[in-house]
Amino acid sequence: MDTILDIQNLTVHYRGSPAPAVRGVSFQLGRERLGIVGESGSGKSTVGRAILKLLPSADITADKMQFQDTDLLALPEKRMLEVRGKRISMILQDPKFSLNPIRKVGDQVAEAWRVHMKCSAAEAKAKALQMLSAVAIRDVERVYDLYPHQVSGGMGQRIMIAMMLLTEPELVIADEPTSALDVTVRMQVLSILDGLVRDRGIGLVVISHDLNLVRNFCDRVLIMYAGRVVETLKASELDRAQHPYTRGLLAAQPRIGGPRQPLPVLQRRPEWAEEART
Repeated sequence: MDTILDIQNLTVHYRGSPAPAVRGVSFQLGRERLGIVGESGSGKSTVGRAILKLLPSADITADKMQFQDTDLLALPEKRMLEVRGKRISMILQDPKFSLNPIRKVGDQVAEAWRVHMKCSAAEAKAKALQMLSAVAIRDVERVYDLYPHQVSGGMGQRIMIAMMLLTEPELVIADEPTSALDVTVRMQVLSILDGLVRDRGIGLVVISHDLNLVRNFCDRVLIMYAGRVVETLKASELDRAQHPYTRGLLAAQPRIGGPRQPLPVLQRRPEWAEEART
């Protein structure tokens, strides 16, 4: 496998917290689609933000955090600015908190191209309009001049996706990228991400609560519990999971046409938490 990202023994400890939020996480990413799943608080988003060093209130340590030929751990913030947003992009899950409320959305999308590509304002606007159209936004000229409070949650999510894909990064970390989208647009966005992996050979990390999404879209899946990876398997083999936590997540999913009875409650055994802290 042509390795794009190599993470070994990643630990993230928020200052003031008695225990690490993430501990001992290791994985490699090639030119593929990797899903990271687990319940809220399991450390999924923290892993994504740690890779981009977007956690100023946390101490990040690892035996290795290598992105292609770049040691991310040793990279100073000035150099990290050249990587973040251009070579590695992160699609955040809530546009309400990610978009600047006092700037037009189109200007925010175009800014990514201007900062990293050093081009004219007209060139950046043309590129931004093209990308907004690619994520299924209609009447892009009108939307370009809107403010974040004037767009719906779903459209805001598409604007964020357009912004993060604009610079054609080599690695995309997508944190719940389709959570605010309807089914039709969700499939269009997933098709765009799939095309980037297939045609341009990028690496894609999908952070999600949606087991069906990662099962049908990703190549491999990491299951996280209490800040660590408890199981790694092929997405097509998710139903063959061995860890009881993974099996509990699968059993707690409602199924159309399934038995009409209460879903089982997800169990959290004390020994799993002890295992997570070792």
